[in-house]
Amino acid sequence: MVSKMGADVVIAGTGIVGCLIAEQMLDAGLSVLMLEAGPRIDRGRIIENYRNMPPAAKVANPDGPFPPKPWALHPMDYTGDPDKDYLITSGPDAKAYQQTYVRYVGGATWHWAGTLWRLTPEDMMLNAKFGVGRDWPFDYSVLEPYYTRAEYAIGAAGPSDPALQWPPIRSKPYMMEAFPFGSGQRRCVPAAESIGLQYIPCAQARNNKLAYQGRPPCSGNNNCMPACPIAAKYDAYSALLRIEAKGAVVVPNAVVYRVETDDKNNVQALHFYDPNKTSTRVTGKTFVLACNGIETPKILLLSKNENNANGIANSSDQVGRNMMDTPKFFVLAKFKEPIWSGLGPVQTGAIMSTSQGDFRSRYAGGQISLINFSGAGYAGLAALKQKLVGKALDEAIRRETACNGVIAVEHEVLPSAENRLTLSDKKDMLGLNKPAVYYDVGDYVRNGADLHTFPITRKFAEALGAEKVIRLSGFEASQHIMGGTIMGKDANTSVVDTDCRAHDHPNLFLPGGSAMPSAGSGNSTLTMAALGVKAADAIVNQTKRG
Repeated sequence: MVSKMGADVVIAGTGIVGCLIAEQMLDAGLSVLMLEAGPRIDRGRIIENYRNMPPAAKVANPDGPFPPKPWALHPMDYTGDPDKDYLITSGPDAKAYQQTYVRYVGGATWHWAGTLWRLTPEDMMLNAKFGVGRDWPFDYSVLEPYYTRAEYAIGAAGPSDPALQWPPIRSKPYMMEAFPFGSGQRRCVPAAESIGLQYIPCAQARNNKLAYQGRPPCSGNNNCMPACPIAAKYDAYSALLRIEAKGAVVVPNAVVYRVETDDKNNVQALHFYDPNKTSTRVTGKTFVLACNGIETPKILLLSKNENNANGIANSSDQVGRNMMDTPKFFVLAKFKEPIWSGLGPVQTGAIMSTSQGDFRSRYAGGQISLINFSGAGYAGLAALKQKLVGKALDEAIRRETACNGVIAVEHEVLPSAENRLTLSDKKDMLGLNKPAVYYDVGDYVRNGADLHTFPITRKFAEALGAEKVIRLSGFEASQHIMGGTIMGKDANTSVVDTDCRAHDHPNLFLPGGSAMPSAGSGNSTLTMAALGVKAADAIVNQTKRG
């Protein structure tokens, strides 16, 4: 059975990028239909799911409140078994691409930290300045107005002092003042200064001291992940309520599996399955895949046809290539005196200057941040494993919570055609191929960690007063999914143009992280959002012209 529906603009994906585009379409008088692979869930159910999780599961799997649905799997617990895992990873750094994201209405902003770093001008011109990586097809001055529009659409809190802004090149101030540092974060400022560095506040997508878009100010729950319980942090689900009130139609449980093109290679429709594998054809004038850097290339590869033998938008053979993240490692710092992380948002600042410098011609830079998660959960589990009870248990939990700090170090990775998403021969319940990613962070990142970021992190931790500094892990994923439909001016070496329009299909747009030609070291969400706003301008103009 096949049914039909349609709109002026059809958007696959209900995350931050899809929502920013949808609202701009509606404000321009265009009709919008949004498709989401997974279900709709309300905030109360997510929080209740989290409360009911076993303590060990809360620590090991913060995405537990979002159980994947059989028809819309998303990566969560990695077993190494391709029959069980949804995202199948391989390569020297397979673990560093074991992403977690949510295929629910509202997307990954349900469980993001809410951190809003911009790229720097140098981040966008790596090849021109340092002879490595790829350059963006435009410079920072072109993207800056879209960064600002995205910040105001989201509601950003950040420092007013240019000396504390990253980067200090802005056309407008932040609309809300920066969040104050908690006790542990306050100690980071003089510690960084003592080794010649600066610990600065990060801009955040959460309300500080005032309500915005019907959302209250942050109350410091330190529960930003897996979801803000009061919606002070921006999430796309809250935006969708406003977008639906403006007239958008949101269809949950709609798994897009095919992009249909005509003999001129214009997109005619998207096809989706519901949980019963009933197919629906959705027509429109303009089509947007705003899923993420994994789901978007997967759909394009699934959609190969007679005129597009390698998949939709893939005449360059670049779809699925150049997969990126900001590979990170963790450092455990043990203190004699309490440091007390866990007051306020989960990330409030970082050392960013360590991501910049001429050394980038040889190895990667990175950001260094004392994580502001409460350590009580980890401390409790550790104390229970020691079989402590009573006063001894209480004292151990308090001591470990107060006197341990975890520092995250995130690196830029270079785009590489070898870091590639392909379709596995393993399939889901709808018969759709699961995505598979080969990943190698490369010597650029490995040398950056060994020669640059870890030595600095050790000095920083010792300046904070750490008695022990332990590098905990190899590289892990940061859930900053980039690449897969990379941007460029040359259709032979890229997938989309400067407006995230597919080179091969004039009415298909692929905005967001998958289009980014470079990763930087900071969280990618704001850059994704800015690209969405930029694409939206082009979509409105093109769709209205007919």
